[in-house]
Amino acid sequence: MSYDQGSRWVSRGAAATVGVDAGLRQYMLRVYNYMAAGLALTGVVSYGAVASGFYQSIAGTPLIWVVMLSPFAFVLALSFGINRMSLGAAQLTFWGFAAVMGLSLASIFLIYTHTSIARVFFITAGTFAGMSLYGYTTQRDLTAIGSFLIMGLWGIVIASVINLFLASSALYFAISVIGVLVFVGLTAYDTQRIKESYYVSDGDVVAGKKAIMGALALYLDFINLFLIMLRFFGDRR
Repeated sequence: MSYDQGSRWVSRGAAATVGVDAGLRQYMLRVYNYMAAGLALTGVVSYGAVASGFYQSIAGTPLIWVVMLSPFAFVLALSFGINRMSLGAAQLTFWGFAAVMGLSLASIFLIYTHTSIARVFFITAGTFAGMSLYGYTTQRDLTAIGSFLIMGLWGIVIASVINLFLASSALYFAISVIGVLVFVGLTAYDTQRIKESYYVSDGDVVAGKKAIMGALALYLDFINLFLIMLRFFGDRR
């Protein structure tokens, strides 16, 4: 009798664990689906803007500054306003961000060959997938490393601004190398952070907003890693 009771408790505990794992997998899949769809939208808009000649028509006008700064405005809107948004509004803001990001990145199709862009994209995708898998599966707490990487990110931003005035090729190379290391590490850190943000008791709206913000973080890691690697491995026209 006692054995039977113990078995029932074990079964219930195992069932609960399976339920949590299934919910976590569904949540992470939702994050990755948002991210992948955002990247696809960015690519379509970017290529379409160049193929149609729209990007070329605004490249020499003040409108290009609006295009270049718009993604930053969307990121701020999501970061500071998502709690006040409905789930639908948050989704539309994310898609809007992906679209304007595509428009702001359209110049890569004028600078690099299509073949090298595709090659670097798949290199980036493989690197990203490996580090994201590591962040998801590792038992090591990456919080301390994440804090260090975020400081490194701010260092890259400051050094990049300084190099606008210095125009140093050596500093540019150093920034690029450090940038690869930072965004590779951030991919693992952000994946672990997104995984740990999952709670079984979250309602659909809260879980949906968390998934969008998680997708935004991974999207930015991927895009920045892609752009830096494109500088190293991209073939210029």
